[in-house]
Amino acid sequence: MIEPIKEKDVTDPLTHEHAHAGLADPNVHHGHTPEEIRKEMRVYITVFFGLAVLTAVTVWACYGFKDSLSVHTTIIIALIIACSKGFLVAGFFMHLLSERKVIYGVLILTVFFFAVLLWGPWHHNYDMFGR
Repeated sequence: MIEPIKEKDVTDPLTHEHAHAGLADPNVHHGHTPEEIRKEMRVYITVFFGLAVLTAVTVWACYGFKDSLSVHTTIIIALIIACSKGFLVAGFFMHLLSERKVIYGVLILTVFFFAVLLWGPWHHNYDMFGR
């Protein structure tokens, strides 16, 4: 015999709350619909192919310009390509483009503690010699 659905088993589809407890359903992940996952996957695959192309361009720049450009110019080109690849990895794979508030908060804390570390030896030196 099939048991009827009880009120405690019902979840409100809009709020994802159980009818009996008013608690959020831990199995519901907001913002992770199949469409959003497909969109993110497209971004990651595009970035992956961009990195592959930039790697091929780096190899080509290394061997293609071997005789025609100076070593310094070739290194500058390689560094520009490497910076582009680093931006793609940090921005998309490490989510630095989408989490600006957290990144700026960590950056401000880093600058503050770096300033404290620089101030400590300077202050000690200043007090020691009386200047």
